[in-house]
Amino acid sequence: MTASELDQYGPVDYLIIEFPEGSSSFNGEMADELVKLVEAGTIRVVDMLVLTKDENGEIDAVELSDIENLGPLVQIEAELAELLAADDVAHLAAAMDPGTVAGVLVYENLWAAPFASAARRAGGQLIADGRIPIQAIIASIEADTLETAGE
Repeated sequence: MTASELDQYGPVDYLIIEFPEGSSSFNGEMADELVKLVEAGTIRVVDMLVLTKDENGEIDAVELSDIENLGPLVQIEAELAELLAADDVAHLAAAMDPGTVAGVLVYENLWAAPFASAARRAGGQLIADGRIPIQAIIASIEADTLETAGE
């Protein structure tokens, strides 16, 4: 891939979504929503896998290509770059609690690609990024509401 081709890419993020043992309800809704994001051109899935961490902390990683009956994810699986290496898996699994299952999603933000490309052409480079968990936003709003009500 040439530098010119790479210049067209948007920021790449990852999510780890943990499911405590016995409390997950996989009914296909998550897969459907992911496919909608891809079809709308909002994201491009770069890699995706399922991690399990047993009570002893042993980690098992399953690539999407190893899962039977992918349903709507079959079209996404065909285009995966599968970039994650064993070291990456160990790093990602460190965030998991023992006895849990987690889905890992690595995706390119296609919606941000034109802006990111323009920033690079202007000589800029991304030096930091982050994410504010929705739980923190909700807690902040609730705290503000309680503070305002107490005035």
